[in-house]
Amino acid sequence: MNQKTYVVKEADIQRKWILMDASGQNLGRLASRIAQVLKGKNKPTYSPHLDGGDYVIVVNAEKIAVTGRKLDQKTYYRHTGYPGGIREINLRGLLVRHPTQAVKFAVRGMLPKNRLGRRMLKKLKIYAGPEHPHQAQSPELVEL
Repeated sequence: MNQKTYVVKEADIQRKWILMDASGQNLGRLASRIAQVLKGKNKPTYSPHLDGGDYVIVVNAEKIAVTGRKLDQKTYYRHTGYPGGIREINLRGLLVRHPTQAVKFAVRGMLPKNRLGRRMLKKLKIYAGPEHPHQAQSPELVEL
């Protein structure tokens, strides 16, 4: 009895569009669920060296929840490229100025740190409010 091992190929990958509502969801738990779907770990054809995940649309990103004192204590850093150009902003300020970035940063930290991870992140679409322009793709709503 000879059993063959099935190896998924790039041409065999079927992608769906998934819609997730972030209102009232914990930031870290939401981000880990999104990262799983982007990687394709929720599919039986998961392969770590391929981008087999689905497209993810996140709506109501401005209504995420965090526990403890993270709104004031969690700090995001960036550098302008000039000497002394380090800039920092806490989570509360980030949600006021760029409400979608908090979810993006959390998901990006859970994806691979290489070309494959950057390719996976391009399939993530985040919107601050309940509206999104992807009705034509007929995304299916996933409850978290």
